[in-house]
Amino acid sequence: MAKIVLIGAGSHVFSRHLITDILTYPKLRDSTISLMDISQENLDPVAAFANKLVRQQGFKTKMEATTSRRESLEGADYVFVTISVGGPKWTHADSKIAAKYGVHEGVGDTLGPGGVFYAARHVPPILEICCDMEKICPDAWLMNYTNPMAIISWAVSDYTKIKNVGLCHSVQGTSAELARYMGIPKDELSYWVAGINHMAWFLKLQWHGKDVYPLLREKLKDPAVYTAAYAHWAGPDVVRAEIFKAFGYFNTESSVHMSEYTPYFRKRPELFEKFKLKYLFDDAWITRRDTEDAEFFQLIKSDEKFPLSHSGEYGSIIINSMETGQPSRINANVKNKGYITNLPAGCCVEVPCLVDKEGIHPCFVGDLPAQCAALNRTNINVQEMAVRGIVEKDKTKIFQSILLDPLTGAVLTIDETRRMVEEIFKAEKEYLKGYK
Repeated sequence: MAKIVLIGAGSHVFSRHLITDILTYPKLRDSTISLMDISQENLDPVAAFANKLVRQQGFKTKMEATTSRRESLEGADYVFVTISVGGPKWTHADSKIAAKYGVHEGVGDTLGPGGVFYAARHVPPILEICCDMEKICPDAWLMNYTNPMAIISWAVSDYTKIKNVGLCHSVQGTSAELARYMGIPKDELSYWVAGINHMAWFLKLQWHGKDVYPLLREKLKDPAVYTAAYAHWAGPDVVRAEIFKAFGYFNTESSVHMSEYTPYFRKRPELFEKFKLKYLFDDAWITRRDTEDAEFFQLIKSDEKFPLSHSGEYGSIIINSMETGQPSRINANVKNKGYITNLPAGCCVEVPCLVDKEGIHPCFVGDLPAQCAALNRTNINVQEMAVRGIVEKDKTKIFQSILLDPLTGAVLTIDETRRMVEEIFKAEKEYLKGYK
């Protein structure tokens, strides 16, 4: 049976879901699941959870846990990457410096100063993982969950020979939110979504074969629908409602993310109140992570039987389809080989993909609506320069990528941007060696 590797397994929230997801499929229960992390301290509780889950269910799954990447990759068929370079200490370090200059990001892991430097810390080790895979398990699939998804996937596709996809849950999450706004059972909503990661577009939105965009437009005339008590961690959905009204299509990911990728929402203090935005999600993120850690450790120690339910993430769905031949459809991040015809060839796009025993097959989308493609291209410009700058270790290209960022350009001059970038390079020199 398959060998499934989790690199960065100490990221226990994701690892817990992925391990459980895999075991919900009867045909995958005889697999080997290898947990790998450079931190033994972070790895141990995840391994304890996995072994306890397997024992409780009486499965024959073989569990491994190791701090040796090469050992873990031996014989691998599928490799998941969920690494976080430097851990929580560095998660928002660059965004805090950007905030000093007036660029107030919300999450800072996808675009702008935070996203580009987050990529600069993560692309090199992920390319090293791919280099190991080329030697040890060249036929394995790399499935990346680490952000910034588009920049990392672009780099892996251009600079390695490894089969790869980038996976995100924003399509599933947004579809559930749209169903809630319209009062429709989420499992009855069908859709066709394409664009780029965190800014893909619901090109078709249907319920029982009928277009429900008119219903959504009617519902969103009432701000209470998207500003009332809101379950999403990111808060009210005002920004996406505004983008929808202006551009005509609803986009994936949260309002806090979308507000970072455009020049309209985060450039003046009064706009934060108007669009119900928070500043950097630093304190909220740390509090949430501490709570999740405490709950996870308590769960491992308890006598509670772990539930065997699927989280909705695409990773295990892909493996099940490849191993059994049972077809499925997902959305994944892949190199644009003509799938979206009005986005640049070679960039990273998020498109529907069919999955079966032969692999992952991206679907042809054609042209996006012109306005949606135009907004996507403003982000792709940043991504391309970031990829080249990171791989070539070229400070000038990193600086230019941030100059092209829509939010940064709405707030800073060229000289101010240059000073900000230099300060971030100095602060993160431990992880940014060799740049010239």
